[in-house]
Amino acid sequence: MREPQTTIQKSLPVTAPGDFGEIEPPRPRRKIGRWILLLLLAVGAWFGWNQYMGSSTLEAAGAPGSFDESSHNVVAPEGVRIKVEVQNATATRGLARRATLYLRDRGFDVVAFGNASERRDSTLVLDRSGHPDWAALIASAMKGKVESRPDSSRYLDVTVLVGSDWRPPALPFYP
Repeated sequence: MREPQTTIQKSLPVTAPGDFGEIEPPRPRRKIGRWILLLLLAVGAWFGWNQYMGSSTLEAAGAPGSFDESSHNVVAPEGVRIKVEVQNATATRGLARRATLYLRDRGFDVVAFGNASERRDSTLVLDRSGHPDWAALIASAMKGKVESRPDSSRYLDVTVLVGSDWRPPALPFYP
């Protein structure tokens, strides 16, 4: 019988998987990029939360159209029906409706709302019936200016021209 031939192969040194020769000490990682990313995320989250909750630098400065506690406390006098017309004098859709809800929540009788033909930067409250104190009350609620423009053909006491400086309150109308 014939003996099987055996070939001797040179064996390679046995290594562990992933071992590619000399082991180098690991380089220290720079974590500054991660900290910057974390900082940017935190600032973005803070800014987003403030925008969601409605606070801004305008409100903090008490700018026209921003809300503070004094404008939230304005309500219509008890036993008096003040008929109000609200007109949107901006390109922002739905602003007259939001102002209508705002004034109705404070007890004013908003009988009409719609769009004005003129555009305004600031809110203007027009006294139509010779009651400047009523117009001043609404102007303090809307942070606007008062003008007297009597018009007996309208069955209104006050007309509000909502300007682009007016911002609806951040608080929900109906939670």
